[in-house]
Amino acid sequence: MPKKSLSVKIEPEVFKWLKNSSGWKYEELAKRLKTSIEIIKKIETGKKEPSLRQLKELSAIFKRPIAAFFLSEPKQEKPKPKDFRLIPEKTNQFDKKTLLVLRKSRRLQELAKELSYNIHYETKSKFKKAKIADSPEELAKYYRNLLEITEEKQRKFKDAYKFFHYLRDIFEELNIYVFQFSMPVEDARGFVFVDDTPYVIVVNTADSIEARLFSVMHEFGHILLGESAIDFPDPLLSSRNKIEKWCNEFSASFLLPKEIAKNLFNSNKANLTEKSTLKTLSNKYKVSKAMLLMNMYKLDYISKKEFDNILNYFKPKTKEGKKTKGGGGIPSDKKRLSEMGNKFVSLVANNYDKEKITYTDALNYLSIKSKKFDKLLSKAKK
Repeated sequence: MPKKSLSVKIEPEVFKWLKNSSGWKYEELAKRLKTSIEIIKKIETGKKEPSLRQLKELSAIFKRPIAAFFLSEPKQEKPKPKDFRLIPEKTNQFDKKTLLVLRKSRRLQELAKELSYNIHYETKSKFKKAKIADSPEELAKYYRNLLEITEEKQRKFKDAYKFFHYLRDIFEELNIYVFQFSMPVEDARGFVFVDDTPYVIVVNTADSIEARLFSVMHEFGHILLGESAIDFPDPLLSSRNKIEKWCNEFSASFLLPKEIAKNLFNSNKANLTEKSTLKTLSNKYKVSKAMLLMNMYKLDYISKKEFDNILNYFKPKTKEGKKTKGGGGIPSDKKRLSEMGNKFVSLVANNYDKEKITYTDALNYLSIKSKKFDKLLSKAKK
């Protein structure tokens, strides 16, 4: 006769909070736990206690430690960023993966603050703030000068990845952490936290690198305006929301100022919309072909009909991280550095060096195994 599994008492409100904050639906949980929707609802209302096996499974699928299920009440968490996605009937409703990235990024922000205090690092950022009444084009020009982005420098970057990492390094110097995680692109392309320091920008690695460049500058626009946000940065979207429109214009003006765009288009007028021209200009300036076409249309170099016809060939494509042959994927040390950035990895390393945290803490904070720890630290500049 099989042994009866041990049941575990948990507070109904705690279970409800963990379920909702993880984005799991009743039918999904029932299928995963090989039980019925009615049983899940009974656990949520306290009419039934989950078994120990079910609790372990719930811990794994909610991506929460088992200890979270034994809280006496739901933990007070910071609010999600304001939803600027403008998706009908989906306001503040997110995919499970997006919710996990939101939680993970909040945790990294909290750790960055704590670790900075440990070694007396500043967490606040100092730069010129903005108002919605300010010209996004003029402010973009100001920040190109401040961040020392000249046309020549922009062209000299080997590729869009080099440009992205250059901007990321500068933002980190300004105490703005830039994290990269994969989420469903149809759910969100990026978000930003400005309700606590250090500020955090998150961009979606399922996007192309050109799209991520646009997103990181769009989210920086939200930082300038002083509001947390989750959204769909896109140069092709003419947003009904004035804040999203402002951030799109700021990002577009930063990455391809009007004066530079006009000179480019005038120099290539004879074959402006040919695939080879668009490819060359995209590679030189590290912006998407769709953004180039949008600028051509806005600056009256092509008609609306031409814009619509050509755009079909160059709609932005999403891509997951490249896999190596044999399914090995990206080494964990490279992946963590790409996700968390140099500054966060260095911050953990400095705390470890100064014995402010343990070796186990460092491994947990970086989500890395011990055999890759030294490799990861060697890649980060302290």
